Amino acid sequence: MDLELLDRALESLGQPAFRSRQVWEWAARGAGGYEAMTNVPRALRDTLAESMPFSTLDVVSEARSRDGTVKTLFHTADGHPVEAVLMRFRDGRRSVCVSSQSGCPLTCTFCATGSMRFGRNLTASEILDQVLHFVRGERSSRSRGGARGAGPKGTVLGHGPGRHGAASGVRGGGAGLRPAGAGPAGGVTHLVFMGMGEPMMNLDGVIGAARRLPDIGITHRRTTVSTVGWLPGLERFVTEVSEPIRLALSLHAADPGLRSHLMPVNDRYPVDAVLEECRRYVTTRRRRVFVEYVMLAGVNDSVAQARALARLLGTDAFKVNLIPYNPTGSYDGSSRDAIERFRAELERARVPVTVRLTRGRDIAAACGQLAAAPRPRRAAVLPG
Repeated sequence: MDLELLDRALESLGQPAFRSRQVWEWAARGAGGYEAMTNVPRALRDTLAESMPFSTLDVVSEARSRDGTVKTLFHTADGHPVEAVLMRFRDGRRSVCVSSQSGCPLTCTFCATGSMRFGRNLTASEILDQVLHFVRGERSSRSRGGARGAGPKGTVLGHGPGRHGAASGVRGGGAGLRPAGAGPAGGVTHLVFMGMGEPMMNLDGVIGAARRLPDIGITHRRTTVSTVGWLPGLERFVTEVSEPIRLALSLHAADPGLRSHLMPVNDRYPVDAVLEECRRYVTTRRRRVFVEYVMLAGVNDSVAQARALARLLGTDAFKVNLIPYNPTGSYDGSSRDAIERFRAELERARVPVTVRLTRGRDIAAACGQLAAAPRPRRAAVLPG
């Protein structure tokens, strides 16, 4: 819900200051609409339902992967497309990948979002509503004792309930809803800002949303903000954000020339300056920075490039996450053997490294595949 609009509406209605927090707590614990808020006066509930949308986003469509991943396409009130993804893991984790912008202005050549027209930054409320959509869905699924929206793999599940409440089939009173801050009880547990957009270009919206996530049951230590190296926002993040939110860097090449080809932002903010700021984060927070490295066949996946990456990063500040490339039409993904050789070389150099488990590839929900309205893209041509 639009929390700033809610504050203004309640103030104009002469409501006490605590009422806004009361409404937010119901939303954060998975209520499907104002009618569920049983400790809010009925007349006020009716007024809010008539005058204020329960969500800032409309659900346009939803698709389900064979691995249980769910991708949802939303539209903002002014028509901008936004995608978010819920990933389910066998160990019980439920991780949401949210977007911070509609589209992205930074045009990384391997990322489908870069092929979209950039719309705008999302507000903190629009970011939170991506999460709350899945919170309601997981709660509804648990209450029915099965998977939400069950259907054949890859199915588009159709139009959602819109912005006015009763989303995801949650209706009526608040029976069974957990108190805000009491944890997810099998609901959403983790969140990554790795969807559409560059989070550090929208730091106020991103941190505004992140600071409310514990109310939903997602702790700061289970929240990760990713950046391609947008230095002004990164410097603010390291300096101003005191919460123990995790940091991830999209690196993808140790060689500056290759990185500039893959990620034009490197021309503006060179990798050495970005890594210096990441090391400042490690010094102040005493936590490693995750390094995301997408594996592109014949581009950045040689053993020599693994050695160069190890020299660049060292052993104390970073943990590398190798990402099998999810097809977007520009490159071929590295083979399993190439990924294993690269991983083994980093381990030999004592650089912590993992290989990411790909989720949702069959519904274009995996890393680098989010693009609600892509423009045609020509095949990438490497320099030299």
